[in-house]
Order: sequence, then C-alpha cells, then structure tokens
Amino acid sequence: MTQSASRTETYVATLIAPEGRLDDALLSRARAALPAAAEPRWLAPGTAADIPFSPDPPAGQSLVARQDLAGRLRAEAGDSFDVVVQPQAGRRKQLFLADMDSTMIAQECIDELAAYVGLKDHVAAITERAMRGEIAFEPALRERVALLKDLPVATVGEVIEKHITLTPGARTLVQTMRANGAFTCLVSGGFTLFTEVIAATIGFNETRANTLVLAGDRLAGTVVEPIFGRDAKRAALIELRGRLGLEADATLATGDGANDLDMIAEAGLGVAFHAKPAVAQAAAARIDHGDLTALLYIQGYRRDEFAA
Repeated sequence: MTQSASRTETYVATLIAPEGRLDDALLSRARAALPAAAEPRWLAPGTAADIPFSPDPPAGQSLVARQDLAGRLRAEAGDSFDVVVQPQAGRRKQLFLADMDSTMIAQECIDELAAYVGLKDHVAAITERAMRGEIAFEPALRERVALLKDLPVATVGEVIEKHITLTPGARTLVQTMRANGAFTCLVSGGFTLFTEVIAATIGFNETRANTLVLAGDRLAGTVVEPIFGRDAKRAALIELRGRLGLEADATLATGDGANDLDMIAEAGLGVAFHAKPAVAQAAAARIDHGDLTALLYIQGYRRDEFAA
C-alpha cells in the first residue's frame, strides 16, 4: 500500500466536465495536485469523477482552503470544468432547498410578466441589480410589482406555458434526492402563482414564496407583507431542518442571487449555481458550467443511480 492510500480519505474533490471532456490524463494531473490522493472514481465516464484525498493534518482543510484548492484544480482542468472540494462524510443530503428563478428555471418570472406591459428591460435591470446585491431586495420587489398593476392574472398561465423552461437536470435532481429519502423545498422571492406550478412540475415536496395581491381577475400591484426574501429563505431552512430532526451537515441549498446568500451560508453544503459574482465567491461550492445534475455528482451519486 502506498503512503497516499494509507491515511483515511477525509475529503473528496469532484470534477465535472462537459460530456466526454474528462479523461484519465486530466484526472491524473488533478490527483497530483491533491495531498495523499487515492485513485479517481468515475461517477459518469467522461463527465464526472471523485478524487478522495487526505490533507495533513486532516482538520486543516478550512472552507477558505477548500475554495482555494477547488480554484487551483479548476485552473488545472480548464475554464469549462466545475470542481467542488468537500468533506467525504455525509455527502448525501436529506434536506434540499432551491431558489426558483435562474436556478430551477432559466428565467426570471417577474421580468417575463413585465414584458406584457412593455417594461421587461426596465424591470430586468432592477432584478439584475437586486440579485447582485447592489440594491435591497424588498423595496426592489415592491417597485417592480407596482409596475404590474392591472395585469390580468391569466397572464401568469400564459407566461408559464410559453416562456418558462426548466433548467436542465431540475427534475432529475429533485426526483433522485426524493427517491433516496430527501425532503425538498422550492423557496423563491418570486410568487406563489408561479412556484406552485413549477414545484409540482419538478416534484418538490413543498414551496414557499410571495403572494401577489389580486383585485378581481387582475394584479393589484402589491404583494402580501412581510416579503419572503433573504432572511425568510434562511429561516425556512432552519425551520425545516428542525422539523425533520436533521443536523446542519445534512442540508443542501442552492441559488444564484444575493437573496440566496444567507440560505447558502446556513446549509451544510451551499452551492452557487451559475451565480452572480458575489454569490459565487462566498459560497462553499460553485457550479458555473454544469447543469443541475452536477448537484447529484457532488453528493457522490453515480449516473446509473439517477432517477428516470
């Protein structure tokens, strides 16, 4: 037995690549950059692999150190590769919270609604600033909702049917985790008129979001207070964790915007998914290129374990 294999493997680096781009040569280079690394383990040949390793001392692998190591491995692998470094134990999570807009779906719902009143560019600019953390989420949401006053409620159904697409891997991620006993919740700073449909389509157990005030069959231009935002997302994770009797390490959260930061920080594993720069920089893990099945690979699922 070599020295590198003699110590307990306490950490794992997961490399995820565009289909067919991950090969033995690249894995060998990555393994050489890791302390006391074991043989790579394929999760999906050509696409994803684990490299277990053990830093010396094992307790020295802080969050910042893991982020730095993942960054070095990404530089070694190439710009189109994702790398996540984390403890080996407890990788498969039992509670999953996910943002909706630009995470589980490819669009921002409020921007799509604004297109029906000719204000998509204006509203999208406010959305972008809020998601980057440049302006506070709550007043930005009130401002955008006010611009939708008198829009027919039926427009929501039309937007969902014609303009909303699921992010690739969304259903596979949620269905696989549920098949393995996890509880899943869609948490959104958007609106229940959307989340209830999207959550059912993907297969989430539960959803939480903001409620738009209606005036008959039209939007009133206001939202029920208090607004479900950054603090509420974190509180939802803590509440569900307590309800299910789980430790913090058993939780996974993902999102892309500034209002996801506290939830991501609270989770046992917080993942910035195709996120705004400040979110990607702060999160314990980041997926910049892969689809949502990357969140299964980083939990150690093999492709042949994915739900159909």
